[in-house]
Amino acid sequence: MSRHVAVSMSALLVTAFTLAMAVPSRASILVYMDERQNDHLRAYGLAYWCLERDQRVDWLLNYRGGSFLLLEDAETVREADIRGISYGVISGAEEAAILALMEDENMERVILEKAPEIAVYMPPTGQPWDDAVRLALEYAQIPYQKLWDREVMAGNLSKYDWLHLHHEDFTGQQGKFYAAYRDFQWYQDEKRVQEEMTTSLGFTKVWQLKHSVVREINDYVARGGFLFAMCSATDTYDIALAAEGIDIVGVPYDADPPVPGVQNRLDFSRTMVFRDFTLVTDPFVYEFSDIDVTQQTVLRGPRSEFSLFEFSAKNDPVPTMLTQDHVGSVPEFLGQTTGFRKRLLKPGILVLAETEKVGEVKYLHGNYGRGTFTFLGGHDPEDYQHAVGDPPTDLSLHKNSPGYRLILNNVLFPAAEKKKRRT
Repeated sequence: MSRHVAVSMSALLVTAFTLAMAVPSRASILVYMDERQNDHLRAYGLAYWCLERDQRVDWLLNYRGGSFLLLEDAETVREADIRGISYGVISGAEEAAILALMEDENMERVILEKAPEIAVYMPPTGQPWDDAVRLALEYAQIPYQKLWDREVMAGNLSKYDWLHLHHEDFTGQQGKFYAAYRDFQWYQDEKRVQEEMTTSLGFTKVWQLKHSVVREINDYVARGGFLFAMCSATDTYDIALAAEGIDIVGVPYDADPPVPGVQNRLDFSRTMVFRDFTLVTDPFVYEFSDIDVTQQTVLRGPRSEFSLFEFSAKNDPVPTMLTQDHVGSVPEFLGQTTGFRKRLLKPGILVLAETEKVGEVKYLHGNYGRGTFTFLGGHDPEDYQHAVGDPPTDLSLHKNSPGYRLILNNVLFPAAEKKKRRT
């Protein structure tokens, strides 16, 4: 044998050995998340279930809609079957081929390390129609805890990795529902509960308590918490920060008018997302400020959509995680706060999705201290205009909902390995 042939044979043996070492020795479960998935929403729940059992979960960003790669064992297969989730059992060689493809394409494997502890902020009067995130968590079978003002003010947020805010008014104006619903029993019950909580915690007015609650949540995020807000909890959060300690509410809500010149007293240096917004102080107008674009969205009608941005999975894994979906455009849905004016965003805010109207943002993300925040406009992704008192959405009829997938992307986001969490 010539020296050249001997060297070639040695190189082939080294290559073969390297490939053999790279191929996983056992089978895996591929939970694909493209259009072939029978139940996208419960697939997230299966991933969470595996994390609860201290099993590794790989999130394959941009591969077949953001698929999950799980360890193959009998219990996981049984659980997937019970939940009605589509999957395939693949060999080590097949997994290696997928990972090789991902290396060459705009895809990335992210390791999910730990099941996050989840909390949902909600009053005791909260009804099923109040919160799409609760519906998503319950349908996906992901456990969560409820908390409200007393728990926040007691410092209990430190127990949780992820906090959700939804149909809340942190300005202390009862959602500005006074004009339309002041004679309804549910409104009177909620007002009573808010006032009783305010008194029990030593505050005089509801807005004073809410401003303090927002400050506690802000500190939680700065220390490393993950905040996900929807509907009116988005803009009223920043309004409360800008107006901290200032009475901006009308007579129907606290028995006295706003302080004179309240607009000029706002401090935008304290806000997390928005700046230079203008308040709507009329207590009879169903709007908090010019941040929201609900009225413009209504004019486009129920057939409008918003488009998800595409990011580099390798360079920008965080926004890529948050926008994983099996479609690029998602049906629009309204809320008390439906979307946001782009010109009012602070520098450094990352836009994840925009509407067809230039200058309107539907979905955004950013860092704050050691933590992160994500805001999604709208109330219920599968109910274009959900009215007060309507029955809750039945997610068994919407198990492939692209809008609800955005919610569940956020639920799993804190589980990602730490080096992938920052943009």
